Amino acid sequence: MSGNDSVVSLRDVDVHFENRRGMLDLFGEPETVHAVDDITLDIPENDVVAVIGESGCGKTTLGKTALGLQRPTNGTVSFRGQDVWEARDGADDVDIPYDDIRRALQIIHQDPGSSLNPNQTVMATLLQPLKRWKPDLSRQEKEARILGMLQEVGMTPAEDYAYRFPHQLSGGEQQRTALVRALLMEPDLILADEAVSALDVSLRVEMMDLMLELQEQFDTSFLFISHNLSNARYLAGQADGRLAIMYLGEIVEIGPCEEVLADPHHPYTKVLKWATPDLEVKHGDIEDPPVRGVDIPDPTNPPSGCRFHTRCPEARDHCVRTSVPSIDVGEDRNVACFRADEDSEYWDTHPLPDETAGDTGGEETT
Repeated sequence: MSGNDSVVSLRDVDVHFENRRGMLDLFGEPETVHAVDDITLDIPENDVVAVIGESGCGKTTLGKTALGLQRPTNGTVSFRGQDVWEARDGADDVDIPYDDIRRALQIIHQDPGSSLNPNQTVMATLLQPLKRWKPDLSRQEKEARILGMLQEVGMTPAEDYAYRFPHQLSGGEQQRTALVRALLMEPDLILADEAVSALDVSLRVEMMDLMLELQEQFDTSFLFISHNLSNARYLAGQADGRLAIMYLGEIVEIGPCEEVLADPHHPYTKVLKWATPDLEVKHGDIEDPPVRGVDIPDPTNPPSGCRFHTRCPEARDHCVRTSVPSIDVGEDRNVACFRADEDSEYWDTHPLPDETAGDTGGEETT
């Protein structure tokens, strides 16, 4: 799918941060954290993309960059073909004003309680977006719309919940309130950043089912960020969406959810599947973890070549020397692994000795 057909498109996006470890580094050269590196991603209408990876891999940074909340170091982010940052910076000949882009791209946080004003009732909180974006509606019409949305998400009787304060709501009710606030903006894309991870297990499926119901009703796309493969698999699988596997700032595998899990092509995807107890494991699958080391390399000094080579049991000399391209392995499915290309030089080089697994950094060569 081309970027012009998508709600949001990222092209060759990098996000790098300068990091100082403390006062001793105040006058020294700061380290550069490679939070996101060379990511290209299209999110079409009514789509679900679930991004999964270990903590610190850059998932949240990627999500905020897609919403225009984080300026990329390199690359472009566009909304329906309009460069988001050109619009935000007031460039000439802008087709879509930045205010319209901002309304169309919404976020639900992991901790909804912290994003809700503790001194305002649910009704007062939900009136705010309507006052700005629907000024033509009367107060009565605004309140009726809010009550209808509360009813839609199962907060009944709506008149009762509308005049409660956040501390009078459960975690699930707070999250539903945050979802209603986002939907009142009539968004094209919602970033759900660990939006169900703080809920009890019994409420997670209920919340994800609600998100899917409302997605279909409002034609909204979701970019779902999670460290939990089971949650990502459920949401993306139910929506016939895609699973994006992220490692150390890069998307290493992406494709239809059930295809990726049924036949993972990247060794890191196999690690995540092995580490998720409630995913089905075929009889005869290896019982030992399919990884050489548990430590994630320092993002200020990522490994050369394939960044997973320091932990990958399938790594060879070629993986150390050469950056990995994104290889098309099926319809709407890509993987960044030399093993996906039967003609790769990878097959003519030697497996890495065990001691090479300790080499966690270095300059890339090609």
